[in-house]
Amino acid sequence: MGKHYSHLSAEERGAIMVGKARGESARQLAHLLGRSPSTISRELARNGHREPSTTPYMGRPRLAYDAQRAGQRARRLGRKPRRARKLLPPSRLWVKVRRLLGKGWSPQQVSLTLRRRYPDQRACHVSHETIYTAIYAAPRGALRRELVALLRQHKCARRPRGRGADRRGQMHDLPSIHDRPPEANERLLPGHWEGDFIKGARNQSSVGVLVDRHTLFLKLVRMEGCSAQEALEGFSRAFQPLPAELRQTLTYDQGKEMALYKTLGERTGLSIYFADPRSPWQRGICENTNGLLRQYLPKGTDLSVYSQRQLDAIARKLNTRPRATLDYHCPAEMFMRALGRDDLAQKIDDALLD
Repeated sequence: MGKHYSHLSAEERGAIMVGKARGESARQLAHLLGRSPSTISRELARNGHREPSTTPYMGRPRLAYDAQRAGQRARRLGRKPRRARKLLPPSRLWVKVRRLLGKGWSPQQVSLTLRRRYPDQRACHVSHETIYTAIYAAPRGALRRELVALLRQHKCARRPRGRGADRRGQMHDLPSIHDRPPEANERLLPGHWEGDFIKGARNQSSVGVLVDRHTLFLKLVRMEGCSAQEALEGFSRAFQPLPAELRQTLTYDQGKEMALYKTLGERTGLSIYFADPRSPWQRGICENTNGLLRQYLPKGTDLSVYSQRQLDAIARKLNTRPRATLDYHCPAEMFMRALGRDDLAQKIDDALLD
């Protein structure tokens, strides 16, 4: 027998039937066929039957085996699914899953939030793989396109991201991320932020992105342009309503829009640190958030057409979306708890599945 398991063939089943008629044991048959004795024993247990009319063997009727009947049963079971599909389009669970996908949630967020909210109701539990299977198992056509459109990446395959050279110039003597305080590195407390610009068509428009490292709470800032002065005004406006304890540090890349970082620090009380060049993983939270935002702010579009009200609505969608690193609570809930507003936090959590 080779290293990989294979089902018994018709010839092997025939040999088992002849061997059992001669009274050979499972171990003798296994040696003859080059199979494990347990394989033969399981096959006889599944497909053997007692025939009282046969000659007794050691006080018990012999175990007869019909190769043809065993082969038919194996083919029938091979075509039969082991378990009925749990997530079928007419079911109440499918309706709930599809509604949450329509809110921009990922299958994993849907799966683990349902498990968290209904821990004792197994009928409401569904894995993210089952959700993907239900979507891609749909027949080709308008329905399948509609279901795939519910996913953030509307494609079956992903393309590698381009790795062009950084042509934005360099700033010198910047406070390094390696000097950032431990509480910011460990994400132990709110008030430590990561920031970035996402650019629009031809790099002529932009939106400021600010993410709290502890709660993943997102603020989007409308910018009048892409210059350092506009970044200063926009980020100052975004941080101004926050209490001092939620304005501790800001980590940014070395983009030229942060050339006035010292003035920003003086206005807001933030200590500003800069990641190493070409090291996006040092601001992984913000980079991941940028990817989520492209669902709403696609590349190649003019971002100047979005008002602050529209950007706030987009941020609200992401802030009320459950996140794995928050044990599938949402950023808005955790941010309200950081502000001491447990009542609002509970209302947000209760409204997640509405």
